[in-house]
Amino acid sequence: MTPTQWLAAYRKAWIARDADSAAALFTEDATYAEQPYEAAFVGRGGVRDYWARVTATQSDIEMQFGTPITVGNRTAVEWWTTLKNGGVPMTLAGAFILTFDASGLCRTLREYWHFVAETKTPKRGWGTI
Repeated sequence: MTPTQWLAAYRKAWIARDADSAAALFTEDATYAEQPYEAAFVGRGGVRDYWARVTATQSDIEMQFGTPITVGNRTAVEWWTTLKNGGVPMTLAGAFILTFDASGLCRTLREYWHFVAETKTPKRGWGTI
């Protein structure tokens, strides 16, 4: 699986709120760091539990990625998501820093994101290199 294919599968899993499909994108010993000051979620089970919890109140999810930058087994990419969380419209803009194993599964994910309680569209030039 290429990084672009992985990102497409991640997007599909988020839109479907499918924690099992999301977890399957990670290695058994993966780390998923959603917050820089908190412990990472570890392994497929940790990813699955995190996803099941955070997506439970989400609906109307739309997600897009910018142009990924890949060097060796590392990829960085911006992402933009609109959704409703508990019925409240939200926009999240963020970035992933990913490392992959030889089969294309994610070994490490670090993300940084910001949100606003309204629906916004990306500014011109967002997500480009």
